[in-house]
This record gives sequence, structure tokens and C-alpha cells, in this order.
Amino acid sequence: MKPTVAIVGRPNVGKSMLFNKLAGQRLSIVEDTPGVTRDRLYADCEWRGRSFSLIDTGGIEPRADSDLLKFMRLQAEIAIRHADVVIFMTDLTTGVTAADAEIAPMLLRAGKPVVLCVNKADSLGAPPPELYEFYALGLGDPIPVSAMHGHGTGDLLDACFAHFPPAGDEDEDGERIRVAIIGKPNAGKSSLVNTLLGEERVIVSDVPGTTRDSVDAALDNEFGKFLLIDTAGIRRRAKVEEAVERYSVLRAMLAIDRADVCVIMVDAVDGATEQDTRIAGLAHEKGKAAVIAVNKWDLIEKETNTMQDMRARIAEAFSFMSYAPIEFLSAKTGSRLSKLFGHIVKAAAETKKRIPTGVLNDVLNDATARVQPPTDRGRRLKIYFATQVAVAPPTVILFCNDKELFHFSYMRYLENRFREIFGFEGTPLRLIKREKGENEELRV
Repeated sequence: MKPTVAIVGRPNVGKSMLFNKLAGQRLSIVEDTPGVTRDRLYADCEWRGRSFSLIDTGGIEPRADSDLLKFMRLQAEIAIRHADVVIFMTDLTTGVTAADAEIAPMLLRAGKPVVLCVNKADSLGAPPPELYEFYALGLGDPIPVSAMHGHGTGDLLDACFAHFPPAGDEDEDGERIRVAIIGKPNAGKSSLVNTLLGEERVIVSDVPGTTRDSVDAALDNEFGKFLLIDTAGIRRRAKVEEAVERYSVLRAMLAIDRADVCVIMVDAVDGATEQDTRIAGLAHEKGKAAVIAVNKWDLIEKETNTMQDMRARIAEAFSFMSYAPIEFLSAKTGSRLSKLFGHIVKAAAETKKRIPTGVLNDVLNDATARVQPPTDRGRRLKIYFATQVAVAPPTVILFCNDKELFHFSYMRYLENRFREIFGFEGTPLRLIKREKGENEELRV
């Protein structure tokens, strides 16, 4: 596995700003309000030719009273447990606080290498005299850093690098199936991640919108290697008022971009809502493979044909992505999760399927012989040949004599015929019409 570096510290010392600086992009929510970063957030970074994972965490409150602060502390403790190196971030302008003094022994007890980072040392030149106060924490030499300007980050990364385990066969995420778990707030996305991983990886709460950051988690099981991306629940645009919520929706969109397969969580109690179909539409428009997971099935009273009736209603609501398999499960009890993984693995393979041009045209010729292409004012559509030009999603170009003659209904007929023969279960299939001579360079 790649080395992992976790940034921890009390709230509002600049952890998220440092995370963004090191990651080279605005991945973590940055706000002046303490407690904005609730869950761990991951990014892939590189230093001195070595790749590593960087984790941002919520602030640690040693004497946390509220449930949310206790959850945030739990997340930080889990991050520390998984990390190879811990960056303990403090604030030069406040000096060593009582909270800092309580966190330091906790880190020492964890037995992980700790790099002491003193943020907000924004002036260049000799180290400020206030820096020496931080030696009292007993964590070695404090490294002055300006997360805002980037000063000192090279020294900080060098100190982390010194504690990296020896380079070996690192597990590249490229080998993993990237699964984005998306859906409206409170559909059970975080509960699903926690059940799969067997730990409190993300905050689970009855309050919608508790998961603000997207969280990556590696998972190996009998079905293969996966990277789970839990996302903030996507709310209707009219309800997204706070800046924090806007960032969360944006990041959920980025999670869809990164995914190989999207698991669309639907609440069985609520049934398929307009919001569910809008979220699914985002994945469909991005051309992502998808599985529809109907969660909280354990809460539904069962009668004869209950599942069949619900499946029919779900299929009708998601008729624009009829290729997506529907699975009923309970994230809370773990029921039917093995079937979910079967669908995920199948969809991941199908979206990368490539059909040889000769085979594709044999099926095309058979399809056009079965159902003649449409005519308009005496002119008949002629489809000369087809060729697949891309995967994820599979994309087929159909060269014809006149695109205007290519009615939508016939395009749908050909898609259904291709799916009948080649499968493509769980993935969109894009058919693009081109007139002969147009974009001939796309042939493969």
C-alpha cells in the first residue's frame, strides 16, 4: 500500500488549508467556522518521486461534549490508526493551548511517527521566538509552516518522507474498481460504507447531510479490490444555501467523475423520488456504469409480490437507465451485500467491454435485415457500417447516408439489439450517427 499521512489537530488551526496546499487543489472545505471538516478526506500526493495518500481530518476536541464533536474525534483517531505518519498541526498565533497539550500524549500513545507542524508562520526569515514554546509538547523539532502561502511545506514533507516505509510493491488504485456511492441525504450511504468496512469510517447520523466530504476507503474482499467513495448527499439546488453545502455538492459531482461504477442509493421507505432520478441522471449523463441499491429493505413489511411490485416502480422511475440492475439490501444488517458486489463487478467489466468491428457489423446487418431502416419522402436510411471507438462507456459510431433519416426510435431498436447480443449490463451504451465521409479517422 502507499504510505499514508494524516493531518490532525484541534479545530481551526488550518488543517484543511494545508491539505489543499499539499494536494495542489481545493479538495477540502475551507471555512473560518470550526468543525467544518467532519469526515476524513483523502488525496493522492507525490513527494521526491514517492506517491502517498494524504488524509485531512476533523478537529480533535479532547473534552468533546456534543455527539458531533465526539464523532469528529473518532474519525481523527481512526485516521491516526491507519496512518504511517501523523502531522500534528498547531497554531503559532495562539501558542500551545490546553487542547494541544492534551492531544500530544494521545499521539505519543498511538506509537506512530509524529511530525510537529506550527502553522501561520507567515513571515520569511529566521524562525520566530514563539516557535520554541512548542518544544514543550515533547514531539521533537517543530517545523514552521504557512499553509496560506506554502512556506515550509517542503521541509514538512521531507520530515514525513523520512518516516515512510521502504518502497515496495505498492497497491495502485488503478487496479481497484472505483465505486461512488451517491444518493439524496440520509439514504444510508455512510451506513453502507461502515458495514462494508466493519468500522466507523464515516459519520452515521439521522441528521441528513452529516457527511460533508467525500471519503475514499480501500476494500479487499472475495469479489476483488475496490475503492469506495462515499459522498455528501446531493440535495436539490434550491436547498443548497450554505457555502459548505455548495462545496459538498460539487465534490459529489467530482466523485462521480472519478468513479468506474456508481451505486445509486434509494430509500425503500420513501420509494423512488424525483430527487433520486435527478441524481441518477448525473451519473447517466457522465456515462458511468450504475447499480441501483434500494436500501432499508429490512424496514418494509413483506407481502406476496412486495419485491416485484417495488422493482417495477423503481424500474419505471429509472426508465432512462433501464440497463442498471436493481438490488434490494439493508446497509444496517448487511443483507444481500454479496449480490450488490456481484452487480458492481459485472458493471465494471461490461463498461470496458470492446466488440470487434467484424462481429459488431454482423449483428448490425442482422438487425437491419430483421427491421428495415426507416424511410422519409422516398429516401431510405442506409447504415454502411459500425465501429466501436471507446469504452467506459462503450461508444459505437454508425456511419450512414443521412443523419436526418436516423429516427430516435430506430436508434433505440439498434441499442436494444446490441444489448441483447453483447450484454452491456449496468453500463450506458452510446450510439453516435455519422454520415459517410464524416470523421472517417474515427474508424478502428
